[in-house]
Amino acid sequence: MNAGHVPLEAAREVVAAFAIDGPVASVAPLGGGHINDTFLVAAAGAERTSRVVLQRINATVFADPDAVMANVERVCGHVQARLEAEGRSDADRRCLSLVPTRAGRGWHVDAAGGRWRCYRFIPGATARDVATTPRQAFEAAAAFGRFQALLADLPGGRLVETIPHFHDTPRRFADFRAVLARDPHGRAAGAQREIDFALAREAGAGLVVDAMARGEIPERISHNDAKFANVLLDDVSGAGLCVIDLDTVMPGSPLYDFGDLARTCAATAAEDEPDLDRMGVSPEMFAALAAGFRGATAGMLTPRERELLPAAARLITLEQGVRFLADWLAGDGYYRIARPAHNLERARAQFRLVASWEAELPETRDSIN
Repeated sequence: MNAGHVPLEAAREVVAAFAIDGPVASVAPLGGGHINDTFLVAAAGAERTSRVVLQRINATVFADPDAVMANVERVCGHVQARLEAEGRSDADRRCLSLVPTRAGRGWHVDAAGGRWRCYRFIPGATARDVATTPRQAFEAAAAFGRFQALLADLPGGRLVETIPHFHDTPRRFADFRAVLARDPHGRAAGAQREIDFALAREAGAGLVVDAMARGEIPERISHNDAKFANVLLDDVSGAGLCVIDLDTVMPGSPLYDFGDLARTCAATAAEDEPDLDRMGVSPEMFAALAAGFRGATAGMLTPRERELLPAAARLITLEQGVRFLADWLAGDGYYRIARPAHNLERARAQFRLVASWEAELPETRDSIN
């Protein structure tokens, strides 16, 4: 659901509920996200114009938006406190900061029951869709690593799972097998090679969830949507400043985040690249990711977690390929498509990347070590 689904008039009415300095000068759609409705709001204060980001939470994706916001409040408050305790002069640029409602709450409920929130805009920083240099990959990985390290001592009990079993790879395989058995659109025969590829690797799907269940690695707080576009980079220095899009921050494993970063930043082609010969692993980008993430989490990760980082890159790539393939078999109901076989092409590209991870595993282990 993008910003076009909410009229600007509704956003203008809702923004009045937040404690913004000065009268609202403008409200405009912001970004190209497909989940929440997002607007950039400018307010004309007495001394300067200030900007905030207004969002309506998608209750279709997040069944309990109040739980989402309770998580976000705790996470933002704790990270800000940690940064201030470290003496960071730019703490306000290194973490999202909620603007309270005029009633003193962290989010607003409109007349139709919609949940809205407001973040302070972080100037001089930009989110980019694709990492084009090893330096950018390093900065993104370091930002996600720092984010997790700052949350390692979050008090107050376990965060709510805003999307339960999000990175439960065995469950993703179970969902895949269920739609394969139904084959509601008769597509299985046209994807037998991809189906066989996935099922041949199902036995290793529990690598992370089983290790956590055995107590071999700890459950931690993870972002769970660790893509390059979810880090703001400083416009001048290029440093990774702030992790954004916090709705999926919940119990998980740093392995999920590193795996998704590697899947999206260390691949040599886009995740839907139809020319499979272009898809593979970039050793330079992976080495940069490994260095950034390892450095930021040096005092947190256990030896076993560090050992599993390369395998996590393969695992999360496999999981995403299975999700694409399941959606194609089901009739393309979850992911947006631009052409009839788009999800099948996505699955093929991810499975080619899996094969590349398998071929490069010794080299990626060396990068981690």
